[in-house]
Amino acid sequence: MNLLKLIMLAWLTFSGASSSVRQEGAAAVCGVRIAQRARALQPGEVVLLTVESPIPQSHVEAVVFGKTFPFFADKESRTWSGLVGIDLEAAAGAYTIKVQFTDRLGKAQVCDHPLRIRAKVFPTRELTVDEKFVTPPQAALSRIEEEGKRVAAIFAAAGEHRYWQGTFAAPVPGPSISSFGKRNIMNGKPRSPHSGVDFDAEEGTPITAPNAGKVVLADDLYYSGNTVIIDHGQGLYSYFAHLSRYSVKDGDRVARGDVLGRVGATGRVTGPHLHWSVRLVGTRVDPLSLIAIFRNTQAMKAGHAVTVRP
Repeated sequence: MNLLKLIMLAWLTFSGASSSVRQEGAAAVCGVRIAQRARALQPGEVVLLTVESPIPQSHVEAVVFGKTFPFFADKESRTWSGLVGIDLEAAAGAYTIKVQFTDRLGKAQVCDHPLRIRAKVFPTRELTVDEKFVTPPQAALSRIEEEGKRVAAIFAAAGEHRYWQGTFAAPVPGPSISSFGKRNIMNGKPRSPHSGVDFDAEEGTPITAPNAGKVVLADDLYYSGNTVIIDHGQGLYSYFAHLSRYSVKDGDRVARGDVLGRVGATGRVTGPHLHWSVRLVGTRVDPLSLIAIFRNTQAMKAGHAVTVRP
């Protein structure tokens, strides 16, 4: 690689101004090539890492932010891919992703891959909702605590099996009306930031699975109303809230496009809409970034940089 290519490679990897969904860096010292693809390198984004090895590997994973993100292999086990989540509250700065891989003879290696996160300022929104959803009555506290533990336990599980395949799709056709990461002021009181995306859709609109998975929760929860959670595998989960009703049950397997339920206005809402959150190994990421990194797949395979705006 000549000097000009090295300079361009360093600029693509470390520049905070780049908005390309494809940024690559080679890790020659490890004997593998690592490429990364992201809509942006900011809090709430999903990064797709691809490791290309000259020999088959038996296991690959990435460790960063104190979390381990699993990878999956192609048929020859030479190319491995994995999703890494940058949490909503991640601080800007330089990080190192430890890419750990083990070959079929049991030899393990660790390759360092740089990741520079740029700061992002999220807007604030003020909402007026039923006061019981801002300051819950004493009688509801035990229910809220139990439901919180139940959902947290689901998100904490990150199995090796992967259900999802290919691209992700929006669960309803309507536009997003409230972006990821907004700071919430409810009835004049600060509350947790908005960790998902809201879609404008009429009550009764069908909600479809954005990708394949297994239903791990279908229930009425205090804050989110009728709720469905899908396990897409390898620590990736979709959380759908405020449904008027759901048409799946715990344990159901769903394919991309299968109907999960209908849009409603249950739980803490100001009107009918769909809330979609995504958790990736416990990190809060923007569902739209998950959709974005798989756009224009053929162009990316051909080696072209493609820009996807947040």
